[in-house]
Amino acid sequence: MERITVQTQPIEGQKPGTSGLRKKTNVYMEPHFLENFIQSIFNGIGGVEGKTLVLGGDGRYFNDRAAQVILRMAAAQGCAKVIVGQDAILSTPAASHMIRIRQTDGGIIMSASHNPGGPKEDFGVKFNTPNGGPAPEEVTDRIFAATKEITSYDIMVTEDVDISTIGETALGEMAIEVVDPVADYAELMEELFDFDAIARLIDNGFRIRFDAMHAVTGPYATEILEGRLGAPRGTVVNGTPAPDFGGGHPDPNPIWAKELIDAMFAEDAPDFGAASDGDGDRNMVVGRGAYVTPSDSLAVLAANAHLAPGYAKGLAGVARSMPTSGAVDRVAAKRGLDCYETPTGWKFFGNLLDAGRATLCGEESAGTGSDHVREKDGLWAVLLWLNILAVNGKSVQQMLDDHWAEFGRNYYSRHDYEGVDATVAEELMEAMRAQFETLPGKSFAGKVVASADEFAYDDPVDGSHSAKQGIRIGFEGGGRAVFRLSGTGTVGATLRVYLEDVCEDPAAMHRDPQEALAEIIAAADAIAGIRERTGRDGPDVRT
Repeated sequence: MERITVQTQPIEGQKPGTSGLRKKTNVYMEPHFLENFIQSIFNGIGGVEGKTLVLGGDGRYFNDRAAQVILRMAAAQGCAKVIVGQDAILSTPAASHMIRIRQTDGGIIMSASHNPGGPKEDFGVKFNTPNGGPAPEEVTDRIFAATKEITSYDIMVTEDVDISTIGETALGEMAIEVVDPVADYAELMEELFDFDAIARLIDNGFRIRFDAMHAVTGPYATEILEGRLGAPRGTVVNGTPAPDFGGGHPDPNPIWAKELIDAMFAEDAPDFGAASDGDGDRNMVVGRGAYVTPSDSLAVLAANAHLAPGYAKGLAGVARSMPTSGAVDRVAAKRGLDCYETPTGWKFFGNLLDAGRATLCGEESAGTGSDHVREKDGLWAVLLWLNILAVNGKSVQQMLDDHWAEFGRNYYSRHDYEGVDATVAEELMEAMRAQFETLPGKSFAGKVVASADEFAYDDPVDGSHSAKQGIRIGFEGGGRAVFRLSGTGTVGATLRVYLEDVCEDPAAMHRDPQEALAEIIAAADAIAGIRERTGRDGPDVRT
């Protein structure tokens, strides 16, 4: 065993995005790429000497090899202890929980979330701070600065550490504790939810189908749904994590989770369906013949969370990312709750949660969570839905119908244009910025523009300012279109267009969203010139 210093130099393209650094796996496997970024994390947080960290990932290809590199680098630099999930596995919410209950100095999560995995697909690394949440911009800025200044990294030369056996081991003077990745998280879920009520619901014949998409939530869902709640074996499908997610795309939406959608819209459909993503922080909820949009899910949960023991005292407030529909705002207004609008990226919820200003948070991209951890949490959202259904005895469709009757419906859809030439995408955004002063009052596809601006956020807790967080076009009557370039892809640019309109007519609550939003869709295309600039006839993905 030997500690060595390896000379290196900065590598282009190591700027962390909204949730860490995501690249193609073969890029991460290039000489020095992973080591440079890990060293930059260490440098950006002031070193790891004497610190305790959590380490885990979603099990995608290269997860195991990257874990060994990270352990050897941490040991070489005086880290006191690393708590690592067995076989380097930890779902993102479970890692957040582990950081919090062990009161560590943070953690490193190896994941590219909902992106595909495999030798030719995606890999990612991010640092979570001691509160359990993704590093805020102030920290990621320091990490990025370190990537541009790096000259060397320290690492131990040694054989692989056994991280397949639960228990204590060591690497040099650094302690390594290998833990069951599921146990602590499952116990937290039992504290928050009425497992007896959910178990009775299942025992009475309520059928569930949970699609783990060959990703990390398989073991978690199997232990909780089948092991602790008594759902029949086979309730969890695609439950064995695979390095390439079974060759699929582990993104819980109707496109990539088509197998689940087909099952839930069949004649013999179960009562409740759900899916989660690669690292377990996203969710999709489906009733028998009823798809629940993430924005509607957040609103329904906000209106009914008090039915679960963990939220029986009510909510301190709610928060949503700016592109997420205003459905939860309507709940907050009627229930007298504070409601916060933040930029995209779960890290922006952290201060609100830590300060006790918000209890429930959500994003249109299938992320929902609460103050139990500092990450979005897919399985948690599923269990909250099941707890609510167990108490009120309604079906998923009844929940939606009753919710829309009380609060109105925010028709909503997101159109993704993937792999757009980055220069073309930036030019499209700049062209819209140039129209801010002249757009209001103009009509496009029958919709009159009421406002045009770019969202900026001033954090009410620490006063930090975040600019250029998405272009917003508001229409008379309450509809809107939002345009963003996503920071979660690995090739080109993804243009996301978020489309929304408000309906309060009881006779018009069950239209197809694409039909209900047809005028907004046409107006958004006309304003941005999407077809003209990108050459695309339509989006790659509609959700």
